[in-house]
Order: sequence, then C-alpha cells, then structure tokens
Amino acid sequence: SSRKFLESVMNSGILSILCQQNKEKEDVQKHLNLLAERMLRTFKTLKVPSGKLSNLNNILSLQVAQKQMLEMNETALVELQEEINEAEKSAEHTEETIQRLQHDIQVLKNELEVEEKKARKLFREGDTKELHLPELPKRSLQAPTLQEEILMVKNQKGL
Repeated sequence: SSRKFLESVMNSGILSILCQQNKEKEDVQKHLNLLAERMLRTFKTLKVPSGKLSNLNNILSLQVAQKQMLEMNETALVELQEEINEAEKSAEHTEETIQRLQHDIQVLKNELEVEEKKARKLFREGDTKELHLPELPKRSLQAPTLQEEILMVKNQKGL
C-alpha cells in the first residue's frame, strides 16, 4: 500500500508538471517517466515497517504533551532567571558592603596607629619607669577651685 501510494503521488506530480509545460512536452515526459521508473525500483528495495504505526495515531496527544512540557520549561526558565537576577543583586550588595567595611577597617586601623603613637609619647617609659606626662598649663594652676567659686556666690541658701 505504501508503494502504491508513492507511485500515485509520483504520477500526479508528473501530470502536474506536464500540464504546465507547453513546449518539448514529449522530452520532458520521457525524462520524467525514466525518473519515475528509477524511483519505483528504489522504492521496491526499501524496507517498510510491518504493521501500522501506533505512534502516528497518538501524534496529537504527544504534540500537546510536548507543548505543555515546553510551557512548563519556559516558566521554570523565567523563574530561574529571576532568581539569578536576585542573587546577582544580593551578591553586588554584599560586595559593596564588604568594600565599605574594608574601607572602615582601614580608616579605624589608621586612627588606631595615630592613637598608639600619641599613647607612646604620653606613656613613654624610660629607665626610671616614670611616666612622661606633659606639663600642666600655668593658668590651670592659677584658676580658682570649685570650692572657692561656690563660696563667692552671694545667694548661699539658694545654692
């Protein structure tokens, strides 16, 4: 049945070509008939699967299933892309935070070094193990004490 179908398709193709040709109809017809015979000989040697193909009957349901699978995969792909975008944003934010914290750490280290230098100057210990503190300004020694200032207030009861 497959061979007969192919033969009829080929004959209808030859007839449609011949209908379109006006000139040299006989040469074209001979050439097409030779081609048809060669094709039919080739078709006779072809192996055709025995029985009917059950998958051809189910092709519509298979196509619908493939479309559904494709749609599911596309939605999953969109969701994955959104997750990737969120992860990239999170990674960028984390990277910015790390850089900011590293900058803050460097600033604090610099401040610590400055403070340590100041502390070494203040608490430099010599051979006598004495602290070398800076001298107090003279005006701080001449300033009145808090007790003297309180006694100078006129309203002692209110105080």
